[in-house]
Amino acid sequence: MLVDLVQVVIAMLTVGVMYALVAVGVTLIYSATGIINFAQGEFVMLSGMTMVMLYGQQGWSLPLAIAVALAVVLVYGAVLMLVTTRFGRSASLISVLIITIGASIATSGVAARIWGSDTHRFPPFSGDAPIEVLGATVTPQALWIVGVGALAIAAVEWFMRRTLSGRAMRACAIDRQAAMMMGIPVRTTVLLSFLLGGLLGGIGGIVATPLTTIDINSGMLLAIKGFSAAMLGGMGNVTGALLGALLIALLESAAVTFGSSALKEMSTFTIIILVLLFLPRGLLGRRQETALHHEDHITH
Repeated sequence: MLVDLVQVVIAMLTVGVMYALVAVGVTLIYSATGIINFAQGEFVMLSGMTMVMLYGQQGWSLPLAIAVALAVVLVYGAVLMLVTTRFGRSASLISVLIITIGASIATSGVAARIWGSDTHRFPPFSGDAPIEVLGATVTPQALWIVGVGALAIAAVEWFMRRTLSGRAMRACAIDRQAAMMMGIPVRTTVLLSFLLGGLLGGIGGIVATPLTTIDINSGMLLAIKGFSAAMLGGMGNVTGALLGALLIALLESAAVTFGSSALKEMSTFTIIILVLLFLPRGLLGRRQETALHHEDHITH
């Protein structure tokens, strides 16, 4: 029983950090723009596929392949920002959602022409030999996912709280018009949110592909998981996105370990329904809203 519990915790951390990289990207873009980006998972797919081609197939050095993969997602993030803000500027929320979904489908179609529809992976960074932890086994690549992912999320949290650019993004989230009147470059701030979201997804694709594999259809499923985690934690809250991702990963890991793999996806969609019905602001959303009202009261 102890071994099973340890295995669940290991799986929860590995999958949860992966989901969190997508969820934090979703919440960053939502904070700065009010857009729910359902193309967020494509950052993971593009970086993973680029690594497969350059590092796995063509034998490029790992640092160079990583640099190119991250450059690809940054360019994609900039293009996605232009598409969603220019064409969705005067559109309704539903129209913008459709734009991001359409961008995801179009990206998958282009990826299919380049890489095909097969499942891909590239060699793990530290080999495949498992490590034993309290009777359970963990692969070295899982440690890479947890370690690198946790550092990336912590860096984003520090950036949002401690830098002028991060505070500008938070100001845009509170009141974009007021931020613009105070001289904050809103368009640059919006671009920064897409680039940061792209970097997080790109890092996820780089560290996770050797363990989980990747294909052209992986992006949309990851976007749904990331959206679910962001909604569960409280949309617009980085800490909430991390908490939501870990909770979803815990339920999925427990469902697979103690039940059936057929219950894995059902648990995610059940969470979405329950959150929308009973906690529409998420676990930490109400606290954030209260804080914003408090700030607004102090300002006036």
